[in-house]
Amino acid sequence: MAEIRIRKTNEIISGEEKVRDFLNKYEVIYEHWDTEKLPHELRENFSLTDEQKAAVLEAYQSEIQDLAARRGYRTWDVITLSEATPNIEELLAKFEQIHTHSEDEIRAIVSGAGTFIIKGDEQTGYFDVNLVPGDLISVPENTPHFFTLTDERKVVAVRLFVEEDGWIAHPYEDPAFQK
Repeated sequence: MAEIRIRKTNEIISGEEKVRDFLNKYEVIYEHWDTEKLPHELRENFSLTDEQKAAVLEAYQSEIQDLAARRGYRTWDVITLSEATPNIEELLAKFEQIHTHSEDEIRAIVSGAGTFIIKGDEQTGYFDVNLVPGDLISVPENTPHFFTLTDERKVVAVRLFVEEDGWIAHPYEDPAFQK
């Protein structure tokens, strides 16, 4: 299950209900998908072929269709990031810049782990949402954030989009942010 670390205080929030309650305050959607639906041969594979990515999407077709109906998503894909990813350092450097989008950014972690760093209110400041397989998060449009990998540096995630070209990042300068 996801775990939250508030950067100002190092407070940790864990447990599905507590995580969901905290994220709800910031209009961040948190859900959990059944990881048992994913075929065993895909669970720790971080170099997926197009056919294997299609199999991931098929495994979670009902969840994807449910989200698309509720939230207006029109397209989706699977992203894989690991040491085997060409130009991983350049991709991470691009991802690890605070930005906003004109639509929500949603990811369902299928394998591996990742972290969303999200700007909360003035009192809370930035917080990390550490995600593991089965965790789904949707960061609202215009919310300053970025996504990065954990120390294991590998993730497979389903992404959903309203715009067919995907998210467009708008840089967000915040001198108060500390990495």
